[in-house]
Amino acid sequence: MNFTFKTIAISAALACASVAFAQAPAKPAAPAKAAAAPAKAAAGPLAGQTVKIALIDPQSGLMGPVGLNQLKSFQFFADKFSANNPAGVKFELVGFDNKLSPAESLNALKAATDQGIRYITQGNGSSVAGALIDAVNKHNERNPGKEIVFLNYAAVDPDFTNSKCSYWHFRFDADSSMKMEALVENMKGDTNVKNVYLLNQNYSHGHQVAKFAKEIMARKTPSVKVVGEELHPLAQVRDFAPYIAKIKASGADTVITGNWGSDLALLVKAANEGGYTGKFYTYYTGVTGTPTALGSTMEGKVKQIAIMHYNMPGEMGKWQDEFKAKFQDDMYTGQIPTVYNALSNAMAQAKSTEPAKVAAVLSGMKFKNWNGDVEMRKTDHQLQQPMQMTVWQKAGGKFPNVAEKTNMTLAPIQDFPAYIASTPTSCQMKRP
Repeated sequence: MNFTFKTIAISAALACASVAFAQAPAKPAAPAKAAAAPAKAAAGPLAGQTVKIALIDPQSGLMGPVGLNQLKSFQFFADKFSANNPAGVKFELVGFDNKLSPAESLNALKAATDQGIRYITQGNGSSVAGALIDAVNKHNERNPGKEIVFLNYAAVDPDFTNSKCSYWHFRFDADSSMKMEALVENMKGDTNVKNVYLLNQNYSHGHQVAKFAKEIMARKTPSVKVVGEELHPLAQVRDFAPYIAKIKASGADTVITGNWGSDLALLVKAANEGGYTGKFYTYYTGVTGTPTALGSTMEGKVKQIAIMHYNMPGEMGKWQDEFKAKFQDDMYTGQIPTVYNALSNAMAQAKSTEPAKVAAVLSGMKFKNWNGDVEMRKTDHQLQQPMQMTVWQKAGGKFPNVAEKTNMTLAPIQDFPAYIASTPTSCQMKRP
């Protein structure tokens, strides 16, 4: 099926612009509609109803390539789940370009609600997610009966399911503390790791990565030293050579970073060019741009902790192959089909698409997902799910799927059941 996305760039005047990924239309496109549901989907209790979801993420600027990949992924799975889901609903995805700005994101939220959209999703930037959580809370307090639900697919600041937890917010990725638990668990098995440098983006996510790295390493790897720590501006640095020089001067044999998008791609590019031979433990190696920057010279030197990788078995593996064939691009955000799966199951159980009724079912819901049995923990709305540690290596054998035409891939080296990385919560959730 050929389809067109409508990406809405929000400015002070809320000017609209459409972005097409098939053939550019002569006129602005209507919001992309999911494929018509066949008889199987129509059997659901809500057959004939359409659920609109607003995606509020960057589709321009340095982080634009990441947001555009995920926009395609959201539409790809809107089609998949519209064709077959237990509620029988059709999903319609509307993209808003927030330019990675909290202020622009609030404008986007207002534009979405003005269009009657009551489900929003976002993942790129915890600074954005924090602003959206506050705005959704205020909107729902002021507009009973017209509530909005925030489906957070990738903003991983732990505070969102702890001190800032909200009944209307549901997180589908593992948070920074959960990922760090698994990352350090793997790292403690490497006796060559002795001196670590913490390099992260200077916003809430980067602060949390550094914080939990120090706390968890002190508990699990007390002999490993932190020999340097630095924060840099988010999506502004174009040359990381000075940072690599500092890392080399510190004597660090390993870098731990939560960087993503251009901030990781340019970092590893500078490491390659600057002759840094140490290792990188990362959260987002698989994200657009970084594989190309790594190339083959970083083989065996880069690890990623995440909920999926390029060589997934079963249903996810089939989706990845189909996505690559359709877009000549990699599908690496496994939280996206989880959002649709959870939402459609909750709607089927609630027998309603009303956000308040759906949220009540989604809170605490256990369901079968592409990665096994998962649970949206009721106390804080943090999804509990397994993760994998992978390593950058040549593609082939059991792990043939190449990343960005590099002939390289991320191959799994350690699995973590959900309970291994599950962390406690301090959330004192206020329920309606």
